[in-house]
Amino acid sequence: MSDIGSSLTSAEIASQPAVWRQAAASLPRQAGALPRRGERVAVVGCGTSWFMAQSYAVLRETGGHGVTDAFAASEFPVGRHYDRVLAITRSGTTTEVLDLLRRLKGSVATGAVTADPDTPVMQAADAVAVLDFADEESVVQTRFATANLALLRAHLEAEDALPAGVPPLDAAVKDAERAVHEPLDAAVLGAEQFTFLGTGWTCGLALEAALKMREAAGAWTEAYPAMEYRHGPISITGPGRVTWAFGRLPEGLAGDVDRAAAPWSRTPPARPGRPGSARRPDPRPTARRGLRSGARLRPGPAAQPHAVRRPPGRSCLRSAPVPQRRGGGRDPHRHAQRRPRRHVRRRQPAPAHLAPGRGRPPAGRGQGRQRGPGTGRARAGRHRDRARRRSHGRAGARGPSRRTWAAGRTRPGRR
Repeated sequence: MSDIGSSLTSAEIASQPAVWRQAAASLPRQAGALPRRGERVAVVGCGTSWFMAQSYAVLRETGGHGVTDAFAASEFPVGRHYDRVLAITRSGTTTEVLDLLRRLKGSVATGAVTADPDTPVMQAADAVAVLDFADEESVVQTRFATANLALLRAHLEAEDALPAGVPPLDAAVKDAERAVHEPLDAAVLGAEQFTFLGTGWTCGLALEAALKMREAAGAWTEAYPAMEYRHGPISITGPGRVTWAFGRLPEGLAGDVDRAAAPWSRTPPARPGRPGSARRPDPRPTARRGLRSGARLRPGPAAQPHAVRRPPGRSCLRSAPVPQRRGGGRDPHRHAQRRPRRHVRRRQPAPAHLAPGRGRPPAGRGQGRQRGPGTGRARAGRHRDRARRRSHGRAGARGPSRRTWAAGRTRPGRR
């Protein structure tokens, strides 16, 4: 951490190692409010205090000190039996905590840990541990939360209930003294997203770290149990994003994170025979989606004016919403560039019995097999004229009779 003392929050963060030692030293006078061995205990809190309750619950139960659950104060199962309920509240005025302690008064033993002795929690709980030396002036809670966990951890250590693999508090204090003075890596300082991972009792620490980053820096942060990170959230891994683990990562997780981040940093392969040159993108996938090769979709708001090609003499600025591509459709600008088609009246095709090569012509005088030079439209026109002359010759100016029409001869019509 750099620039210690540059702000009130930074000064309070830097003071944590000393505050932890002071919390451990105050254990003899605070023990009356803490759980006894073998008790069935529920630990409650709100926000940061709830996350510290989660970490303590895992430490206590894993160490064999007794069954321990952690709840947000507003979600406590009132009908469930516990020997003791321990509440954590820095201010001593948290509404949800006070309401729960008053509701449980007289039915179960209650205790609390606070930083202010002149608050309503002193009357709401049966016994209270006061850590006034860990109180804070900044809005973002830092040292009280960790001092509270140091007190509870020292209590477990004193009763020989610290889980195996968890270092003693004195070792944790030395690690903290080193951590608050070591500068952070430049990649961490410039990151846009942070994911914190924990296992066991450090899951609560991961949740608290993510909350502190959101509160203090407004950063995009997430927190998960380490192995749960593999099931979906790992997809956000990439350049400019940090995956921060508390403790040792489970076996194989580091490789999974590296493989998830690899596609982001992979460079296009070089074209064969031309080292160092990038391969051109294949236009076929674009064509299959209905887009022109090389067509670009414009990012940005949908109501931004955009320029389209126009014939000479017309304006090329079109103030209209940019059509968005839906599904696998066409280039949104292609429709704007297409000129309207002129309506052309097509010539009607010749009758089927006069068109060459289409079926057998009807029987009648002069209607044998069609012969002669020419094909297509010219040949059909000569036969139509011949049929018209014959029809006028037999039936007069009125055209062919009904009997002649039924025999398959055509009526005289317009050319």
